[in-house]
Amino acid sequence: MSHKSPDIADTFGRPLKSLRLSVTDRCNLRCKYCMPEEEYAWLPRDNVLTFEEMAAVTGHFTDLGVDKVRLTGGEPLLRRDLPQLVRLLFQNRRITDLALTTNGILLGDQAQALYDAGVHRVTVSLDTLRPDRFRALTRRDEHVRVLEGIQTVMRVGFTGLKLDTVAIRGFNDDELADLIEFGKRVRAEVRFIEYMDVGGATDWSMNQVLSREAILDTLSRRYGQIEPVSEVSSAPAQRFLLPDGTSFGIIPSTTTPFCATCDRSRVTADGMWYLCLYAKDGTDLRGPLRAGASPDSIRALIRSVWQGRMDRGAEDRKALEKAGVREERLIEVKKLRDDPHLEMHARGG
Repeated sequence: MSHKSPDIADTFGRPLKSLRLSVTDRCNLRCKYCMPEEEYAWLPRDNVLTFEEMAAVTGHFTDLGVDKVRLTGGEPLLRRDLPQLVRLLFQNRRITDLALTTNGILLGDQAQALYDAGVHRVTVSLDTLRPDRFRALTRRDEHVRVLEGIQTVMRVGFTGLKLDTVAIRGFNDDELADLIEFGKRVRAEVRFIEYMDVGGATDWSMNQVLSREAILDTLSRRYGQIEPVSEVSSAPAQRFLLPDGTSFGIIPSTTTPFCATCDRSRVTADGMWYLCLYAKDGTDLRGPLRAGASPDSIRALIRSVWQGRMDRGAEDRKALEKAGVREERLIEVKKLRDDPHLEMHARGG
């Protein structure tokens, strides 16, 4: 009989509840807002955790209160035999929500196997419905395969499909309603994400950010009055209802950071644990795991690090705006070459 996992809290009282587990740092797209370069310094393959190691690390987190796990990348479907990891995680009864974020290119081939293995929910990145814009953004001609992957998710029987759209002024700000309508057709909730200054090699600027207010203004002119959904949740999206009952979300991480309720952290494919998307330093979990450290000692490490957590990265970046220095790169490109962990695609973006 399972017992309830203890809730541990950080210095701001935020519980350890949600884990983003990156299974690979590789990706088959080169999106301008995430991986604008063609070539990157990759994590050494020998350092990448096996599925058994990933399941073991996840088990330590669920012993300490985590109940939501999301598989990310890079592009997670590039990791060979991913359903094998899903089956291992599905055996962990403390995981109440096992989700996957993907760019959708390989989803048509793998959706059924992932569903059968135990993935509960899928989120697909979809920034545009126009093939020409997709090609300009990603430098790949794979738009048709993304749409086919979304259709396959519907046929397989997944519920709770979400479509994540990075809203960029001057790029896709004229497609917001079209994306909502597409979401209706595929039974998916669209979530608009404010363009984030995640650092790396990206060329982010504040004038490209389409704010929550601008998104709501655009959609209300098309649909009429939009009502906020009142709910208690640590999820990053603020949810809204159109007059016909259609729901959508906005993740306003740039203009209105949600650090105060953030209960998530990230483990990279090679076992580095980051407490914040913006963190420059992580905790090595692979070392103790492979050295044969006891489960108790690894859990003690996780507990102590989380209890000392003070990260409020998005709020810190917001504060730089007031000082007039937010436009500066988070991390210089040379440092990114020296440490691939600092790129967002290595830590589940």
